[in-house]
Amino acid sequence: MSEAPPPPVPASRDIDVLRRAAAACTACDLVKTGSQTVFGEGAADAAIMLVGEQPGDSEDRAGRPFVGPAGRVLDDGLEAAGIDRRVVYITNAVKHFKWTPRGKRRIHAKPNGLEVAACRPWLDAEIMAVRPQLIVCLGATAAQALLGRDFRVTKHRGEVIRLADGTPVTATVHPSSILREPDDEARHAAMNEFAHDLRTASAQLNPVRDC
Repeated sequence: MSEAPPPPVPASRDIDVLRRAAAACTACDLVKTGSQTVFGEGAADAAIMLVGEQPGDSEDRAGRPFVGPAGRVLDDGLEAAGIDRRVVYITNAVKHFKWTPRGKRRIHAKPNGLEVAACRPWLDAEIMAVRPQLIVCLGATAAQALLGRDFRVTKHRGEVIRLADGTPVTATVHPSSILREPDDEARHAAMNEFAHDLRTASAQLNPVRDC
């Protein structure tokens, strides 16, 4: 007997409705490894939507995006850019934690194309619900999920590209990449560049949001 298909993504533009529905998603095998679905959070009418790759170990346990080490880097970058985290919407391209065991630790594993594609309807639903003025992709996986597999953050960082519906999208590095820099000097330089990207993105927003 074949497995039942995953529940459809609701047509609702209510984030809470979408979050509850996503909790029951079985569209890919990551539901077997992640402790729970980690949906987006933040202002429902945010002008900026930040999209990362996937939840990490801390996020999987808490059920919230960007609350671990990379989240602290993101918070620092937002603060340096003069952006209040409470007025943005933060999510990930993939809603479950993909990991491999290393002793007692759960080590991040990069999601594959099928897993990204399985979560794309949820990301699209979040974009339709929030209707951001600008989407900022954090890292290659998020950027390629929205802009295609040929997109390279190293080549197109900071460029603004529009989705089919006209929503502008730009990309910068994932905060976790700053943590992987080899020394304090390199991390400081990478953080300055990251904050500059966020500040530049914020400067592109319209002063008054359309209703």
